[in-house]
Amino acid sequence: MTVLSEAPVVQAEMLIRKPAKDVFEAFVDPAVTVKFWFTKSSGRLEAGKRVRWEWEMYGVGDDVLVTSIEPNRRIAIESSDGTRTEWEFVSRADDETFVTIKNSGFTGGGDEMVGRALDSMGGYTMVLCGLKAYLEHGVILNVVADKAPDAHVRR
Repeated sequence: MTVLSEAPVVQAEMLIRKPAKDVFEAFVDPAVTVKFWFTKSSGRLEAGKRVRWEWEMYGVGDDVLVTSIEPNRRIAIESSDGTRTEWEFVSRADDETFVTIKNSGFTGGGDEMVGRALDSMGGYTMVLCGLKAYLEHGVILNVVADKAPDAHVRR
């Protein structure tokens, strides 16, 4: 077992060539988010609200608590496993937004924390790529579903 001096913090970032209000709304409104991330949600993100996200192709979901929302600037959630995720939206021009996603609070042994952090980094990077393709070009990449096609739940 590896011992770490600090728990890892994941950070994924990307420039999206759309206004901050559009990029922010893409994460808050599940009708948009299903185009690039999860397949089902119990509702819009609102401060203090619990929301269920599902990835039906994998037969998994998560219950998240929205801990903070600053319209067009920031979203913070806590997942059912105790990890925390924060989105920051910074306008760079009228039609450009720099998105930073930070994920922290990993627990377990060092090897387990590093493994979970690496999975998270890859996942959030794919989410940002899917978001960029959808908002900028209207293309649904299916990157989350296609990441592990052999893990899809047979129906």
